[in-house]
Amino acid sequence: MPCIRKTVLVLALSVLVLITGCNGGNISDSFPHLSGPWLGQTPPGDEPELFAPGIVSTGMFSRDIAMTPDGNEIYWCAIGPNYSWSAIMGSRLENGHWTEPQALPFTMNPEYFTIEPHITPDGEHLYFASNDPAGQGQDIWVCDREGDGWSEPYNPGSPVNTEHAEYFPTLTHDGTIYFTRRIIGEQENAIWRSRLVDGEYGEPERLPRQVNCGTTRYNAFIDPAEQYLILAVDGMGDTVGMTDYFIIFRSPDDTWSEPVNMGEKINTAGRLDSVPYVSPDGRYFFFMSTRQDDEAVAARAGGTLEELLGLHNMPRNGFPDVWWVDASFIGSLKPDF
Repeated sequence: MPCIRKTVLVLALSVLVLITGCNGGNISDSFPHLSGPWLGQTPPGDEPELFAPGIVSTGMFSRDIAMTPDGNEIYWCAIGPNYSWSAIMGSRLENGHWTEPQALPFTMNPEYFTIEPHITPDGEHLYFASNDPAGQGQDIWVCDREGDGWSEPYNPGSPVNTEHAEYFPTLTHDGTIYFTRRIIGEQENAIWRSRLVDGEYGEPERLPRQVNCGTTRYNAFIDPAEQYLILAVDGMGDTVGMTDYFIIFRSPDDTWSEPVNMGEKINTAGRLDSVPYVSPDGRYFFFMSTRQDDEAVAARAGGTLEELLGLHNMPRNGFPDVWWVDASFIGSLKPDF
């Protein structure tokens, strides 16, 4: 996502705290008792389905999914209007049931936003993007695993973070970090990569034209084994909607295929599709989409205040939701190269 204007909205954050609860992760009487993997949701098949309606996909601006390798912790983002506030929400599978979602404490600062969580393949680090004024602007930040929780965030500094905007970090098994960078004064976003060598990140490299395709691109998810990369792209000739998901495959010698549109099953005409993620076990593809329930919206249009409030508080109302689908189709997209 591009650089975002900072806005203070204390009241909205206070309301969100009340919604998520301050009960230390216990289940309140109003929260459903969910058991089993995936927040207790029935896995989808070949067609995308809304993920965790009323929990993750709520009618608010919902985006970003991150999971621990065992799947027992799931995180996502709830966002205010124009990114005026944000919260990284989380739930844990404890004693067979999922805890009531609660915002990570360091995300609840109305002075800046905190979004795009990513948990490393070993489960030991939580990366995210923030414009915390303690950094250089819009930077990538990290928390380390401490018991059942996370350490205080810290900024890893250069060479990954610069005076430019860096965001949407994802990492491979060997610690290589992929991220988006937007150069000050430019409208274009580009995908960069930095290799981890002897515990230190090397000078980032801008990836080749196959990855940095279209007029601009951002939010690149890298497969932990570096076999493919999925990202949001504008300005491609075979685009289905405003922004589409494309996949680029990588060979062991570090050459990249031409970008492949992920198709109308994933991309939607006139909609914003811009946050990809594949579950740690590789079984499910999660993605943000603004696809709406046109019949439900039309039925409430011109209705009472109560009906309009109901529309505001339901998924598929035109704000982004999180969707998921069986990921087995990804292999079929791979071209010869």
